[in-house]
Amino acid sequence: MTQSRDLIVGIDAGTSMIKTVAFARDGGQLGEFALPNSYRIAAGGRVEQEMARTWTDTVAAVRGLASVVPDLGTRLAAIAVTGQGDGTWLIDDDGRPVAPALLWLDSRAAKLVDEIRSSERNAKLYRRTGSGLNACQQGAQLAWFKAHEPDVLSRAGTAFHCKDWLYFLLTGERATDPSEATFTCGKFRKRGFDEETAGLIGISDLMRLFPKVVDGVATTHRLTDAAAAETGLPAGVPVSLGYVDVICNALGAGLYDTAPDIGCTIVGSTGMHMRLAANADAVTLNSEATGYTMPFPVPGHYAQMQSNMAATLNIDWLLDLALDVLAAEGVTRARGDLLKRLDERVLQAEPGELLFHPFISDAGERGPFVAHEACAQFFGLRSRHRYWDLMRAVIEGLAFAARDCYAAMGTLPRDIRITGGAARSRALGTILAATLDCNIRICSRAEAGAAGAAMIAAVATGCYADMAACAEDWVSPHLSTPQAPDPVLAARYAKLFPVYLDARLGSRPVWKQLAALRAGDAHV
Repeated sequence: MTQSRDLIVGIDAGTSMIKTVAFARDGGQLGEFALPNSYRIAAGGRVEQEMARTWTDTVAAVRGLASVVPDLGTRLAAIAVTGQGDGTWLIDDDGRPVAPALLWLDSRAAKLVDEIRSSERNAKLYRRTGSGLNACQQGAQLAWFKAHEPDVLSRAGTAFHCKDWLYFLLTGERATDPSEATFTCGKFRKRGFDEETAGLIGISDLMRLFPKVVDGVATTHRLTDAAAAETGLPAGVPVSLGYVDVICNALGAGLYDTAPDIGCTIVGSTGMHMRLAANADAVTLNSEATGYTMPFPVPGHYAQMQSNMAATLNIDWLLDLALDVLAAEGVTRARGDLLKRLDERVLQAEPGELLFHPFISDAGERGPFVAHEACAQFFGLRSRHRYWDLMRAVIEGLAFAARDCYAAMGTLPRDIRITGGAARSRALGTILAATLDCNIRICSRAEAGAAGAAMIAAVATGCYADMAACAEDWVSPHLSTPQAPDPVLAARYAKLFPVYLDARLGSRPVWKQLAALRAGDAHV
């Protein structure tokens, strides 16, 4: 990498935004540009995205970045691309889309997934993939196409994910990365697609659709002349296929560390909790057959993850309740007004007074258990409890849900890095550290996903000898000093967690009865 070409551009095509970020070779962020993504929701659980529009928006985002970073084209050393995971993006032999892309939010395959999960095939499938089957995954969505729209598959030549589609248009290569190949329809121990796994899902005849697996840490392809003309970037620049966005987020936020027992929690609208396994034998599978196991962009390493369908959505819900009451009395406020003193007020409230299950999502829950009917709920309310007692219980509920997820992946980590929209909350950090009884480090990097993708390109193009050296420059300066848990609070939460768990397990019949009543079923 010459001195004149000293920039790496990371592209992160997420569900809500398409972001382009320019990084210096040492990881410093030099500029960014983002555009909103678009998708449509239709009946039958359909959530789709126009593939051509995604490419057009990505091109616009790249050109937007060039407008804010001087001499981007002449300084560009490499491009890296990541994007939203799961989903199914089908193209024909000529490279044209054959149908709108199915996103990870699409649930049309839910019935099919329920049938497999309740059969003897599920345990075999889980042992191979290390990932719980759910309707958002490409394997299940292909099975749905096979059963309901076989004509679409008859026209298809390749099944991509979002970032794979963009990589194809940038380089002309039909490829996917090891992380998405594994949980889509693969075997985690061999870091790629697997015919027996496809057979268990019922799509062994569709193996022809899966592209080659390319590890972007080791292999790049050149930016084509056609893509260069559209983006305004120089033809021939190396392009690296990043791992799926959640892996890139974890890499950029500090999940990779040579120290043992590292975890990473992303606290956004949803909650993602990840552990690093140094080898396949260190992967812990759970009895509920949930979560994901994905190859990590370091030789032999894996990331295990469990996700809560709703994290800060629970906080937003309770804030909005207060705003509704104020609005009814003619007082106009915004969430930001209530957030200004949230940390102070929450930390003044008595700890562990209430229990809250943070299952506020209409989609129920899928980590570390699968229950489409799961509901949010408070336990232990008394007349003395006030609004900020409820808010403290909500944040404690998020922390207990995180502990629940980490427990499904083995022992609790000793050091957890936090990123996401709520990562800077002092109350959240204090409560999470005590609940998990571990050190907490906050990642201050705003665009960890794009950074993780760019780190893969930095190693692939020889800027760094390995990922450990890259992380020392790109990640370590953005991590706060470790925050140790409060021992008194940790002891309190250690006693409460089994109660939280008992309440969760005992509530499943109630959730089912409520769901049946809401659906109008008289036989409950």
